[in-house]
Amino acid sequence: MNSFEPHITVATVVEQEGRLLFVREMQAGQAVLNQPAGHAEFGEDLMQAAYRETLEETAWRVEITDLLGWYIFQPQPGGGVYYRTCFLARPLGHDPHQKLDTGILEAVWLTPEELAARADEHRSPLVQRCVDDYRGGRRLPLDAIYQHPWPLQRG
Repeated sequence: MNSFEPHITVATVVEQEGRLLFVREMQAGQAVLNQPAGHAEFGEDLMQAAYRETLEETAWRVEITDLLGWYIFQPQPGGGVYYRTCFLARPLGHDPHQKLDTGILEAVWLTPEELAARADEHRSPLVQRCVDDYRGGRRLPLDAIYQHPWPLQRG
């Protein structure tokens, strides 16, 4: 039986005045573009994780509005598999004093055309796919996700 390493991740598509919010971050020694994204932490629901990752990586507070979809990606055969839940959000405000996560070079606002022109910098094919789905009008209700309450921790 083959086993694999699953990675539960979240990402957020945020638009303001025709521009989308991305991060320039380091991956394997190279600067790449990605949506604000990261791993869900134990005890955190997916929307909380998306909010937290967006704030930590961009210093933008957002309101999660919709579910864009689920995306599964395996960068290389036999490697880990990434299960990405992508949300849509609207920006609420920027905190210029918020320190960005380690490895994040900057938060940038790009038009979809500017992003497409920089395809060689995308962290993965999911970056463009999420934008394409967003621009294509995909919207799923947030209640499509059911989060059963976490059991109380005894300590």
